[in-house]
Amino acid sequence: MNRRFTAPAPRRLWVCDVTYVATWTGFAYVAFVTDVYSRRIVGWNVASTLRSEILPMQALDMAAWGAGGRLDGLIHHADHGSNYTAMVYTERIVELGAVPSTGTVGDSFDNAMAEAVNNLYKTELIRQRGPWRTVEQVELATLE
Repeated sequence: MNRRFTAPAPRRLWVCDVTYVATWTGFAYVAFVTDVYSRRIVGWNVASTLRSEILPMQALDMAAWGAGGRLDGLIHHADHGSNYTAMVYTERIVELGAVPSTGTVGDSFDNAMAEAVNNLYKTELIRQRGPWRTVEQVELATLE
């Protein structure tokens, strides 16, 4: 991607990332999939675990379902987090017809758009309505 966060049409480039929210019962982890063209969140998930097949994969599956199931030609960009580089996750990307992409290690600018979505989420929802008691409370507020 070379830090070019533009796309000629929907479903050509998605950026993905995970953030976390402190709750009284532990952390709520939140994964977002954002379509670069529309700047819309097209998939998301909240869970109490970072496991690849639970947190980011369910967000990816939500986005794929909304796109009609196949992602032929789409570039799926994420950072080098272990949940995005896990075999189970990258195999799912390829199975859907998309091309996995990652930036350089330790360079937050390579996933700047996804990081911006996380920051907006925390500014507009998490910090405004917290403190949070449970993961489920975070999930319901995210759904709203």
